[in-house]
Amino acid sequence: NQNETLVVGAHYDHVGLGDFGSRDIDGKGLIHNGADDNASGVALAITLIDLLYDSNKSYNYLFIAFDGEEMGLYGSSFFCKNPTIDLADVRFMLNFDMVGRLNDQKTLAINGIGTSTKWQELINDANTFDFQLKTTESGIGPSDHTSFYLQNIPSIHFFTGQHSDYHKPSDDVEKINFDGMFLIHEYVKKIIELSTKIEKFDFQET
Repeated sequence: NQNETLVVGAHYDHVGLGDFGSRDIDGKGLIHNGADDNASGVALAITLIDLLYDSNKSYNYLFIAFDGEEMGLYGSSFFCKNPTIDLADVRFMLNFDMVGRLNDQKTLAINGIGTSTKWQELINDANTFDFQLKTTESGIGPSDHTSFYLQNIPSIHFFTGQHSDYHKPSDDVEKINFDGMFLIHEYVKKIIELSTKIEKFDFQET
């Protein structure tokens, strides 16, 4: 049992049959599988479980899949208000939401890097994968990292970008870039490894 915990999260809900949230005018009643949004994020989080358990025991790890994200971050908000651990012991939170469409330029958005003074150097030092990083500072955004930021926890969101299949039945598995997801997986592993060298991981308002 370690002193600090890392939270790894992703939302597992989507828009079902499109009764709410569908962006396809003909999509109501059709299954919206949400391969990118957000099966990709859940898959990435799950694959990290064995990897981190076997290779990096510097932290306690809490892997958590949230419901109600599409309706307004309900799951992550509830957890942060009714936590099963002491949130004061959480070093940072990593959120994977739509990480399945890495493009040929390897453009990877990381939102929330202003939530700690340590993020910028950490994500750059770990980037030995030629990602073209596109960053934003705010800890407030339309995904579950926001709930943790509001509890004064340094939190970032990994995102491979918006696309024309967003919230449509056409967001399906054949369009997922699995090689790209593997690169992000390796990148996150390196971020976590390098984070152990940071003595104090601070929080700051954005």
